[in-house]
Amino acid sequence: MQLTLLKCKLHRACVTHSELDYEGSCAIDAELMQLAGIHEYEQIQIYNVTNGERFTTYAILAEAGSRVISVNGAAAHKANPGDRVIICAYAGLDADEMKGFKPSLVYLNEENQVLRTGDAIPIQAA
Repeated sequence: MQLTLLKCKLHRACVTHSELDYEGSCAIDAELMQLAGIHEYEQIQIYNVTNGERFTTYAILAEAGSRVISVNGAAAHKANPGDRVIICAYAGLDADEMKGFKPSLVYLNEENQVLRTGDAIPIQAA
């Protein structure tokens, strides 16, 4: 049996561009993609913290070091510049692969600069 687990995420990225007349996708700074472990053309889920929208698209490269997060095509209706989003990728793992697996978590500020990285989300207290 395979289970789908969080592989990696960019937490609270700030949308820099929203391009309706562009081939659908999400352009992400190549350095941020590499740090998180998101691959070019990989399916991603985007959760818009600002407006509650949730949608699926795929990642494309933006210039390394640019700090660009550009939501493109039809998805541009779901995110605007300045919106804070969580960008996640998932992986299907079997029981053996799950042993010791840790996601890659990258936490960003409002300029899409890395605040910290991690591999575990703290237990939520009551």
